[in-house]
Amino acid sequence: MNNGNIQRLHFAEVDSTNNIAKGLSPQVGEAILITTDYQTAGRGQRGNTWEALPGKNLLFSLVIKPDSISASEQFVICELISVALSHVLSAYTEDIRIKWPNDIYYRDKKLGGILIEHDLCGTDLSRTIIGIGLNVNQAHFESDAPNPVSLVQILGHEINRKELLQAICKEFLALLHTYERESLHVRYNALLYRLNTPAPYRDAQGEFSATLRKVERDGRLILEDERATLRSYLFKEVAYVITQP
Repeated sequence: MNNGNIQRLHFAEVDSTNNIAKGLSPQVGEAILITTDYQTAGRGQRGNTWEALPGKNLLFSLVIKPDSISASEQFVICELISVALSHVLSAYTEDIRIKWPNDIYYRDKKLGGILIEHDLCGTDLSRTIIGIGLNVNQAHFESDAPNPVSLVQILGHEINRKELLQAICKEFLALLHTYERESLHVRYNALLYRLNTPAPYRDAQGEFSATLRKVERDGRLILEDERATLRSYLFKEVAYVITQP
């Protein structure tokens, strides 16, 4: 992408902004923003649904045509949007962290989720859709989601959703146009939830205790277990065990 052009499409209600986005394809250097007040079938990672009352939260997708990002480097998109969201939200409250690979956490609670879908052309990304659900002004959650939290619950007052959305898009596009790969990777790692903290996890062999040491540039999570053995995991190969009070 070579500039900050962005086109916005808003819908009162859709099944999913990512589904709408799949029918759109921007030119290189442009971005398309799809927003809605309510999603009937919003999805998160691992196939989870996303609870959001109409008109209370931010539900949107960004469609971009990455400029010369190879499929092997696709995790950079995850780092870009996660770092951008964390930076903007940190202006509202402290303790914003990234739960690998791209959930946005406030302490031990989930503030936002990201679903990234790529199209490939040869060995490069031809189109990327970044779906985001961010809990903003919803004061109560009724679903069985284990640990949601919203900005209004954290701050004690509602905030302007339009201003927040504008700040997120501005930060993401600016970062996309100017990032340096290694410094971005360092920023992402510094923001990781549970970084260098012993905590419980679960993989195919069961639950174990380990310390999160880093995430590699290709997205692999590196944990150090109690025997000082480094364990490497791809997404969905390991789960965080989070116990709520």
